[in-house]
Amino acid sequence: MTFSDPLYLTFLVSVPFFIVLHFLILKRMRARALKFANFEALQRVTGMQTMNKNITMLVLRLWAFIFLILAASGMVLWYTGEAAEHDYILAIDTSSSMLADDFLPTRLSAARQAAGFFLDNLPARTRVGLVTFSGTALARQLLTTDMALLNDAVDEIEPSRSTGTDLGNAIITSANLLLGAEKPRAVILLTDGQDTVGLSLDDAVRYADQNQIVVHTIGIGTEEGGSFIRSGLVSQLDEESLQDIAQGTGGTYTQAQSQRDLEDAYLAIATTTRQDVPVPLRMPLLLAALLILFTEWGLLNTRFRTLP
Repeated sequence: MTFSDPLYLTFLVSVPFFIVLHFLILKRMRARALKFANFEALQRVTGMQTMNKNITMLVLRLWAFIFLILAASGMVLWYTGEAAEHDYILAIDTSSSMLADDFLPTRLSAARQAAGFFLDNLPARTRVGLVTFSGTALARQLLTTDMALLNDAVDEIEPSRSTGTDLGNAIITSANLLLGAEKPRAVILLTDGQDTVGLSLDDAVRYADQNQIVVHTIGIGTEEGGSFIRSGLVSQLDEESLQDIAQGTGGTYTQAQSQRDLEDAYLAIATTTRQDVPVPLRMPLLLAALLILFTEWGLLNTRFRTLP
């Protein structure tokens, strides 16, 4: 258990004074009732029901006060659990060659499904971003732990109208999204591997390696290749380029010739480790304090309501 603003914890020393003050006020109310011989008032102050009311209200207010102090101090609970070892960028090829039909219905559809499978199987609080590329590379989603947002972004991936495939630009764009991340950083680049335009692959690999960013490559496509929808052209997998990218950055290369291969390749990259995971409690404690105060208000206006 840790606190981001521990100075606020000093207010906890006022809790005993708060209790003493409560009973001093109660004692004064009894004394005033005796002084004026107001036996009805005395009964309201000293009766068993009133004592129960006073104790209940005191306990509720104390807990609300304590929860507010703990919330202000930024209380964080830690537990040991599964956590991702890396921050990830998913880089997915959207060039026309990804419409080849050696995966059903297309390579791009298979890539979307596998990326969604990857996201669904990551530990909680894993940060992931999304880049799509063809002749140019576009950052579709910055690093985030919101898997619903990422899944929506993956589902919205469509074939690009831009011609060619620029693997170099895809690597540099993905690497730039990871700069400044505290965890080890990894790009998972999925493509049919046919680099046709843009930046030099050697320069892009060197840039990623200099920034300690690992690039894992997944080659999607069969050795026989598949024809483009509406074109009749054939796209075949360029394994050599993908192997060079992976080797140059300390990553791995996997060839996927089926949907199962594709999903297994993603899961093999998504390594996890047991480590201390933080659970911030500021908001839950604040909500608990507000709930207690609301409960007190409800009791004062119902069960503990003072009749004239």
